[in-house]
Amino acid sequence: MGEISAGHGTRPWWESAVIYQIYPRSFQDSNGDGIGDLAGIAARLDYVAGLGVDAIWLSPIFPSPMADFGYDVADYCGVEPMFGDLAAFDALLGQVHKRGLKLLLDFVPNHSSTEHPWFVESRSSRDNPKRDWYVWRDPAPDGGPPNNWTSDMGGSSWEFDPATGQYYLHAFLKEQADLNWRNPEVRSAMDDVLRYWFDRGVDGFRIDVLWHCIKAEGLPDNPPNPAFTPDMGEKRKVLQQHSAHQPEIHEIAGGFRAMADSYGERLLVGEICLPLDQLMTYYGNDKVPGVHLPFNFHLFEAPWNAEAIAGFIAEYEAALPPGGWPNWVLGSHDAPRIAGRLGEAQARVAAMLLLTLRGTPTLYQGDELGIGKVAIPADRIRDPQDVRQPGLGLGRDGARTPMAWDDSAQAGFSTAEPWLPLHADWSTRNVAAQDGSNTAMLTLYRRLLALRRSHPALSLGDITLLSAEPDVIQYERHQGDERLLIALNLGTQPRKIRVPADRRITDALLTTIPSRGFDGGLTANEGLILKVEPR
Repeated sequence: MGEISAGHGTRPWWESAVIYQIYPRSFQDSNGDGIGDLAGIAARLDYVAGLGVDAIWLSPIFPSPMADFGYDVADYCGVEPMFGDLAAFDALLGQVHKRGLKLLLDFVPNHSSTEHPWFVESRSSRDNPKRDWYVWRDPAPDGGPPNNWTSDMGGSSWEFDPATGQYYLHAFLKEQADLNWRNPEVRSAMDDVLRYWFDRGVDGFRIDVLWHCIKAEGLPDNPPNPAFTPDMGEKRKVLQQHSAHQPEIHEIAGGFRAMADSYGERLLVGEICLPLDQLMTYYGNDKVPGVHLPFNFHLFEAPWNAEAIAGFIAEYEAALPPGGWPNWVLGSHDAPRIAGRLGEAQARVAAMLLLTLRGTPTLYQGDELGIGKVAIPADRIRDPQDVRQPGLGLGRDGARTPMAWDDSAQAGFSTAEPWLPLHADWSTRNVAAQDGSNTAMLTLYRRLLALRRSHPALSLGDITLLSAEPDVIQYERHQGDERLLIALNLGTQPRKIRVPADRRITDALLTTIPSRGFDGGLTANEGLILKVEPR
C-alpha cells in the first residue's frame, strides 16, 4: 500500500515521545477530600515514569468554580486550591523533570469563567474597558438570542444579561463566556499567560477547543444540519460554519507557535475535532506555522474493523503536509473507555495499534488497566453535559472515575469517598493486582512502551502498509536496517500472516495474548510484533 517516510534531520523530543494524560481530580488524593491533587500526582510519579512514557499532560489545574470541572477558568495564572498552590505545582514540575519527563498544561483560550475578573468587569457596564473582551450583542428584534448558534452543552449559545440588556456568547456552558479573539488586548493578555507558564518551566500546552477561538464577522446564523436527529444532542442542530474554524484561527495559532518556539523545544498540541482535510490546516504552512500536533481523534469514531482503520491510516498519512508529524489518540477524559467500547481482548489489540503506528501517541490514565464501561448511578452524575441532555449517552463521567491503585479502601485513591464512583471491578482491576502479572493489561502496556524505547523503528521509523487477510491490519515499521512487522487481528477467527515475499520472520517480540506461543499465524483477537529481515 506504499511507504510513508518520516523524513530526515534533527528530531524534536516529542516526535519519539509518548504522552500520558492525567485527569487531576481522579489520579491520587493526598489530603482525604475525595478529589485528586498535585501532591497526589507527585506521589505517583514513579509509577508514571515506570510505565515508560515521556511526557505528562494535566487537565486544567487553574482556579475555577468547577462548573465544567476546570474548563471554566477564573485565573489563568494560579492553581485551584483543591489541587494545591503554586508551590505544590513548582514541586511537582521539579519532580517531573528530575525523572526525565516533560509536563504539559491545558490552556483554555476560547472562554473563561464568568467569575474571571475580566468577565466581571466586562458585564459591569456597556462602556467598561473590558466590555469588548467578550462577545456581546443586542437581542434579536423579537427579544431573543442574536442568532441561532447552539451550545455544545445544549440550548442556545447566548445568555441574556438583564443588567446591561445584551446577550453574551458561550459555546459551552453559560458559566463559560467566550473571549473575543478579534480584540488585540485579549491576544496580548493570553500571550502573557503562555509566557508566565513557560517562564515557570512548563514544556508545552494542550490547547482546548482551538478551532472554536474566533467567530465569523457579523455572527451570521449557522445553516441547519440536514442530518440532525434528536439523539445527536442539540449542538448538532446546526452546522458550525460561522461559529468555529474561521480562517483567522490560523493567525492565532501561529502566534501561539511563535511564543512556544521562542522558548526552544516546547510542544503545542491542539484540540481540533474536524474532518481530516480541515484538521491538516492546523499544522500551518511555511508562512504561518501552526501547532506541532493537531490532535487526531478519528479513531474514536472509526468503525472498529480492519478495512476501515487501515484505510484511515493510509488516508491520514497521505494527508499530512510536508514535515507534519502524525499523532494518535484512543482515550481521553471526553471519550468512552477503550475497553468499554471494544471489550478487553480488542482493547489489547488497540493498545498495540496505538503504540506501534508512526507518530506521537497519547495515552489516557486507567486505559493501561483495561478499565471498561463504568455505570454512574443517577444521583452520582456530575458531568453538566449529561445533566443538561439526559438519556442521550453524552455523559463523560465514566471516563473520569478515579484510578485504582490497590484493593484497600477506596482503591488507595483516597481515604474518603471519591468524587465519582470507582469501576465495579476495582478490587481486582488495580495497579497492585496487575503489577508483575504476565497476563495483565498493565504488563502489556509496559512491554509495548519498552519496545518503543528499545526499537527506533517503532518510535521514529517509517511505515509501510501491507495487504492482509480479512479482519487483519498489517504494516512494517523500519529504521535503518531494523524492520518490524505488526499484524493485528480485529476479528474473532484465526487468520494467516501475509509475510512479504522478500521478508522472513526471525523473531516474535510481543503478542497481546501472553499465554500463547507464536505458531506463524494469528489467533482471534491477537496482535503481534515480529522482527523480520530481507530474504
